[in-house]
Amino acid sequence: MRAAVLQAVGDETVEVRDDVEVVGPGPGEVRVAIRATGVCHSDLSAMNGTIPQPTPAVLGHEGAGEVVAVGEGVGTIKLGDHVIVVWVPPCGTCRYCLGGQPNLCTQVMYSAGLTPRFVVGGSPAYGFAGTGTFAEEVVLPVQGVVAIDKDVPWEIASLLGCGVVTGVGAAINAAKVRPGSSVLVYGCGGVGMAVIQGARIAGAAEIVAVDRVEAKLDQARRFGATHAVVPERLGGPKDEITEGDGFDYAFEVIGRPETIRAAYDNVRRGGTAVVVGAGRAEETVELNAFELFYSEKTLKGTIYGSADVRTDFHRLLRLWKAGRLDLEGMISDRLDLSKINEAFAKMRAGEAIRQVIHFGGAA
Repeated sequence: MRAAVLQAVGDETVEVRDDVEVVGPGPGEVRVAIRATGVCHSDLSAMNGTIPQPTPAVLGHEGAGEVVAVGEGVGTIKLGDHVIVVWVPPCGTCRYCLGGQPNLCTQVMYSAGLTPRFVVGGSPAYGFAGTGTFAEEVVLPVQGVVAIDKDVPWEIASLLGCGVVTGVGAAINAAKVRPGSSVLVYGCGGVGMAVIQGARIAGAAEIVAVDRVEAKLDQARRFGATHAVVPERLGGPKDEITEGDGFDYAFEVIGRPETIRAAYDNVRRGGTAVVVGAGRAEETVELNAFELFYSEKTLKGTIYGSADVRTDFHRLLRLWKAGRLDLEGMISDRLDLSKINEAFAKMRAGEAIRQVIHFGGAA
């Protein structure tokens, strides 16, 4: 079968091969024919080493498809089910799952990520984040899929697998944006646009989008931003909206120390800054002890939208069906897997919100 393989961390391109095999399913696993998969910035982060990933690896982690085989002991998912791929699968029994933080569960994720899921040219290969959706088929633990209604288009379902739940969840679950509040968003890629939509759904009165790529600013307004500026012009809306005090909430969706610091600086005393972007482990953010005490600000991270995918995927689909969450508008391009390196180039240049790869099969 076809798949896009990263041979080594540091490579700027992947190799699309047709000699890839998928392993399994074994007990407690399902095999999924991927119908659509989004191209997410985290895939680039795996390529450049920001996110640790053993290689060789089939990239991709934001996908949806059809169950074509089930392993022994699988009772909750059946052949023919339409599913969204989950790259942080909740085990359902650990302290995090039982305590209302299933996005922090690592019981299934670590074992899935460190187990070779593919064979490439006769040698074992991994799936990125334990998945590997840039392949025609993947094998996943049963906890790594969520079944959805069959009338949901594949590309819509695929977007929920990472970018949309991460962004909308950051606003609704992690920050708990309050109606009438002011919101600042650094970074207007796919996840940033989802944060903007989440803040709009939550009832924010003002949403200021910040990005260095001016072409993204009009798009940010389309998704709900009331103001959209390059960083150098942030002072205008900040003074207009907050009288210089700072925003109630700020979201950093880039993963850079300087923008994390800027997000923290631009929330008011008592406000909340949320780090959504994946940064490098060796990069640090400096805060002094007095400002932490005096400002009473909250600086927090969020992974996977602080979501419970078992319920939040369905909640987001209801918002989409009600016309309150624009998913179609987030799709910049629809591509074949052979164009994956072109998709990465567009992403690096800031020219795409979400690009979706189709493997065939109508929803």
